[in-house]
Formats: sequence, structure tokens, C-alpha cells
Amino acid sequence: MNYIEVKNIYKQFDSKIVLENISFDIQKGDIFGFIGPNGAGKTTLIRIMTGLLDANQGSVIMGGFEVKGEAIKAKRLLGLVPQELAIIEGVSAYDNLEFFGALYGLRGKNLKGKIGEALEFVGLTDKTKEKVKKFSGGMKRRLNLAAAIMHEPEILILDEPTVGIDPQSRNHIFDFIKHINQEKDTTVLYTSHYMEEVEHLCDNIFIIDEGKEIAYGSKASVKSMISNNNKVHVQLDNFEPSLLEPIEALDAIVNVSTDHEGLHLLVKAEEFKLADLLKVLEQNSAVIKSVSVDEPNLEEVFLSLTGKKLRD
Repeated sequence: MNYIEVKNIYKQFDSKIVLENISFDIQKGDIFGFIGPNGAGKTTLIRIMTGLLDANQGSVIMGGFEVKGEAIKAKRLLGLVPQELAIIEGVSAYDNLEFFGALYGLRGKNLKGKIGEALEFVGLTDKTKEKVKKFSGGMKRRLNLAAAIMHEPEILILDEPTVGIDPQSRNHIFDFIKHINQEKDTTVLYTSHYMEEVEHLCDNIFIIDEGKEIAYGSKASVKSMISNNNKVHVQLDNFEPSLLEPIEALDAIVNVSTDHEGLHLLVKAEEFKLADLLKVLEQNSAVIKSVSVDEPNLEEVFLSLTGKKLRD
């Protein structure tokens, strides 16, 4: 069943169109990825979905409640982890959760029990009485998560929850999201500009750029939009910029990018001939260390559909 319905959301600030007729559905119990570069409109949409900002047009339905007309009922279903940390650094982890729990209407033994459960859930039980200002960035993010789940929300919205944290904390957050989804059937909306995170966590995705839909559907269906393309990685000992022009001139080439490891090509699978590429490299005296051919990931999908890298 459609548990969240976003219908034709249009938002404009002065003369700037920020969201242009955005629509998607999220099934109950799904982990849904909403992805795009910084400035694409992700946080604006989250603010509209949570009732913090009105759209110029369109509607959002959460668990059967229209956010604009039935805001209180809709918000009771929600837990929000904002991009900016929403915690009090001068007090302990326990005091933070006591404060946020009281805002949710929790009291007495019930509040105390929920604090313990939330801290255990995010792996901060041993930091209960420690001042938050002493926490690492990853620990603060996990406390932010704990504050969002104390009232056991049916819908959890996470806006860029891994920005600025170490890989260990990032993996802890991934485990937390999977666990709360599986154990409590929590519906999760996960926004990010890291395609690899969404590829790891989510089955269904929406890709946005400059306020417009780029792709929407299951990971498999989105990748099938460029299923005729493959990616080719060429590791070189002596890359020269002069190589780019003859490679880009090959008929099968869709896109070429470079980094310290060499060349990354998106190619038309049916037309691409590895021998043609190797011939160009040989003619230009390139020393090849390795060549690999793979199917595209979501990063290549974005590149193919927009003509730019996600973090350009």
C-alpha cells in the first residue's frame, strides 16, 4: 500500500523554481532513497513533507493524513533527523533525550524506559551521562537519531545523516536504519548526495536535480534507463590529457572522465569494441596497467542522464 504520497509538489521562492511538480509514492516498510546533488531541492521537499514549509501547489499524504490539512495527526507518525544537528551540546546524552521525550509527551517510567531503549538502539548506552560537547561527530549524529525514534515513529525521515562523519559511524548508522526497518517495520525516507549509500540501503529511489525529476523507480528499473551502456575503467602508467580527444571521437563513447587512477568511460554496450580503444591507446603510446568492463551504478546513471557528475 502507498503509505506516503507526494503529489505534484511545486515550490517557488521569488522567481526561482525550487521544486517542479515532484511526485512519488513510498510503500509501508520501504527504505526509500531520495538523492541528488547539494542544492537540488531535497531539504526543501523534506520541510514541505514535515509541515515546516508550505508548497505553492501539490499535496503530501502521510499514513492517510494530508500534511497541510491534518498536520498534527501526520506529524505524530514522524521522526525527523535533520541535516543540521538538533541536540543540546552543553548537557548529557540522557538530558537531551529526556528533553525531547517530554516534547513527545512521554512521562515518568515510560520516558525513562524510552531513553534507555533509544540509547541502546544507537549504541550510546555507555555515554549516558557524558556531556554531548565531548562527543565525536559520529556520536552526535547517533544521538540525533536516538532523539528522533523515542516515540517509535512509523515514518523516519533522515536528511543527509552521514555528512561529516567517519566510516565507522557511517556504517553504524546504516546498521541502525536496517535494524529499525526490519524490527519495527519503520518506513524510512533517506536523503543523500552519496549515490553509493542509497545503492547500499534502498530498493526504490527518486533522483532529483535542479528541482526536477531525473529518475524514479526501483534500483533495477532506474539502472535499466541506461542498460545499453557499460562502464570501462582503464588504469594507466602515463596518462596524458591529449588522450581524451581521440578517445572521445570513438563512436561508442557516451562520456569520459579522469582521475588519478586513469580513465573512466561510459560506453554503448552494443557498439563498443575494446580493440578500438586499445588501438587508440597504443597509437598514443599509453602504458596500460589494467582494463575492466562493468555494468553501471547509480553514479553513472546520474552522469548519463544529466551530463554531469553528482558532486560537480
